[in-house]
Formats: sequence, C-alpha cells, structure tokens
Amino acid sequence: MNEPLVSIITPVYNAERFLGDTIKSIQNQTYKNWELVLVDDCSKDKSSDMIKEFQANDDRIRYIKLEKNSGASVSRNTGIKNAKGRFIAFVDSDDIWQPEKLKIQIEYMLENKLGFTFTSYRYMKEDGRLTKKVAKAPKKINYKGLLKNTIIGCSTVVIDKEIVGEFSMPLVRRGQDTATWLQILKTQDYAYGIEKDLVNYRLVGDSLSSNKIKALKRTWNTYRNVEKLSVLKSSYVFCFYVINAIRKRL
Repeated sequence: MNEPLVSIITPVYNAERFLGDTIKSIQNQTYKNWELVLVDDCSKDKSSDMIKEFQANDDRIRYIKLEKNSGASVSRNTGIKNAKGRFIAFVDSDDIWQPEKLKIQIEYMLENKLGFTFTSYRYMKEDGRLTKKVAKAPKKINYKGLLKNTIIGCSTVVIDKEIVGEFSMPLVRRGQDTATWLQILKTQDYAYGIEKDLVNYRLVGDSLSSNKIKALKRTWNTYRNVEKLSVLKSSYVFCFYVINAIRKRL
C-alpha cells in the first residue's frame, strides 16, 4: 500500500522541556511518509534551537516561526495552511505517540473510507511515568454526542482532507480543538474512535483542581460563544459534560 503524506501539526511555545521526546516519538513511527510542521509561537526558551537540531538530520521536519505571539489556534491554523499532506494530524508539544499510531490509524481510515478518526489515550505524569488511567474512545461520536462528552484528544486526531475538505480552527485562545471537531461534525455524520491507547497525554503544570476549573470555563465558552447555544441548551449539555468528565478521570 502506498503511504499518503500525513502532515503533523504541532504548536510550540516554550516547549524545550518535553519537545525532544515528542519529536522522537514521531520519528519512531512505523509509518514513514509524514512531515512534522512545528509552528513556534515566539518561544523565549531554546525550543527553536532544538527544532533546528532535529531538522538538520531529518528533512521531514519543518519549522515555521510566527512574527508575534498569537496562541495555539493561530499556530495550528498556520500549520494547516502550510501542510502538504492529504491527512492532517495533531500532536501537542508535550505528548507522546506510540510507534504504531499512524500506521494503525491511516490504514483504518483508508480501508473504511473515513474522514475523521481519533484514538484512546493514556494519562502520563509530568515526569513521563504512565498511569493506569485510559480515556477510552467510543466507536463513533456525532455532534450531539460531542457536546455532552469532550472525549476527543487533540493529539489523537487525524483528518482526511479528501473527505472532510479544507478546515481551520476558530480563533479562540482555549478550547479551539473541541470547537473544531464540533465544526467538522456539522458536515460529517461521525468521528470514528480507535479503542487502542496510541497516545500518552502528559499532565503538566497547574494543580488538577485548577485545570478542572479552566476546563469547565473553556467548555462553557465553547457552548455559548462559539456554538452560540442558548443558556438553557448550554446548561443541559454542560451537565452531561461534567458527568462524563468525572467518569473519564476516575
């Protein structure tokens, strides 16, 4: 089977601590026809130097630097705009892909003619130690389902532009990934899940309680200001979201 080109989009901001491990996990993919588009959002650390070191030894790695700090949505949109591949994938600068991730996902999409897939993912502690907790992907989810359960991890997603068409992320500082999946699911019946945990999602930074509060605010903002749902409708789906978020973390 000929391997179509996959463009992997990674926004980078002060990511030198974990970025090397993320890039190595892409280089370790058994699926080889990819390009990694790293978009530097004006990092103040040595992220750019690190990228250039990898780039010198691997011409599949591309480096784009924004002129001013603009946030993850602009970074990802810049990567999407400059992508050369039929398939668009995403990985955050602190997450890790399992070696078979792309091979399993692309073959599944090609065999079944699917435009939008995602996988399960395993939580990883800040120091890289894996936990036993896995966010399990359902077999499929539609627009209404995703409103109630933001189960799709950004670093697990692959989009086939030949089926979905061109797309971009809403220009919001936080939650642009979920807003994008909702946008795509207005034209696609389902996003299809792969049960295997093929991504390690790193828990970094703020306390868990602080992160949960931010997630609640981010999701409410998506309902009201991106999806333009009424207060009543937002409250209804928000209750389901909270219940599912608790289940996902337990």
